[in-house]
Amino acid sequence: MEQLHPWFNLVFFGISVKQYALAGVILLTCLIFKKLLSGLLSRVIFPFVDRTENTFDDLLLQSIRRPLELLVLIGGLFVALQVLQLPTEPINLHQMGQSVIKGLFTFNIAWVLFNAVDILVQTTARWAKRTGSPLDEHLLPFIRKTTRIFIVVLAIILVIQNLGYSISGLLASLGIGGLAVALAAKDTLSNIFGSIMILLDRPFRVGDWVKTGDLEGVVEEIGFRSTKIRTFAKTMITVPNNIIATTAVNNFSRMPKRRIKMNVGVSYDSSPQQMRDAVTSIRTMLEQHPAINQDFMLVNFTDFGASSLDILIYCFTTTTDWGEYLLAREDVCLKIMDIVADMGMEIAFPSQSLYLHDLGSADEPREPSQQQQERLTP
Repeated sequence: MEQLHPWFNLVFFGISVKQYALAGVILLTCLIFKKLLSGLLSRVIFPFVDRTENTFDDLLLQSIRRPLELLVLIGGLFVALQVLQLPTEPINLHQMGQSVIKGLFTFNIAWVLFNAVDILVQTTARWAKRTGSPLDEHLLPFIRKTTRIFIVVLAIILVIQNLGYSISGLLASLGIGGLAVALAAKDTLSNIFGSIMILLDRPFRVGDWVKTGDLEGVVEEIGFRSTKIRTFAKTMITVPNNIIATTAVNNFSRMPKRRIKMNVGVSYDSSPQQMRDAVTSIRTMLEQHPAINQDFMLVNFTDFGASSLDILIYCFTTTTDWGEYLLAREDVCLKIMDIVADMGMEIAFPSQSLYLHDLGSADEPREPSQQQQERLTP
């Protein structure tokens, strides 16, 4: 050791070899401690936490595990820099080292908060599900993204400030540029506010069948800027959220029941009694039909049409499924045909009657009619 001792006193860049060696030992010790901490968490703490019924502690450990390991390295780096005593001339390396430590510590805190957003969102989701709160699977991802973006932006600002740059001067210099950017991005901002209104008002959800303007289809995604709708032709249409927020939206998936409205026309050969019996039979059939909602229905002889006697049928099905609705409507139509056929009536179709009178040949003289003879008599 006495022979090696002089080497420890050698100085490079204003720092002795002894300081370099001691700093290296500190960093190596921190790496070993980090490895031990990782093993302790994986083999002891996490298995113990998994046996508990509460999931909050699992989420908490998952969110702080990596930042905790990084914190050990930051602490070791801080102690090593104190040991090295970095020079301040001609470049203030000591201040730069301190700024780097502060930046890493800020990043570590932001990392913890970034991961903790998942804890907040999952806890809020369970609370909303249990209490029936209007928060749903669409609003919570929006909150998650917005909160994380805020944390990242705030962390970047703090890191820049820790590195010695003036944030106030930077923000002041960006004032005019920020105004120009805001004017250029007004459509994007309006789309973002539109998405917020959609998530708050919830006129539709993912999977709903909607119609807005000339567009009709199933909602597949609600994003920050736009909403994606799959049309029934299987094309994907992307609609800006500011347009949807200012347009009437018809949500077919929110129907509690589906409407059946039709006019059944029977021929003019039908007698009044047959019409009365037909209306009564159709009404009775609907009242006994298991797929027809019994809260409200109308069956009435309403019009003398151009080629038919019209019976209005207005009712609702109990199902809102499109396929089941079509089956119920088909069964109603067939039963109406059976009723009309059993009564000896016929379903009318558009027709015209042409009446021809025999006026004789144009070359042959025609005898005047009785009325004409009366007019010709003096």
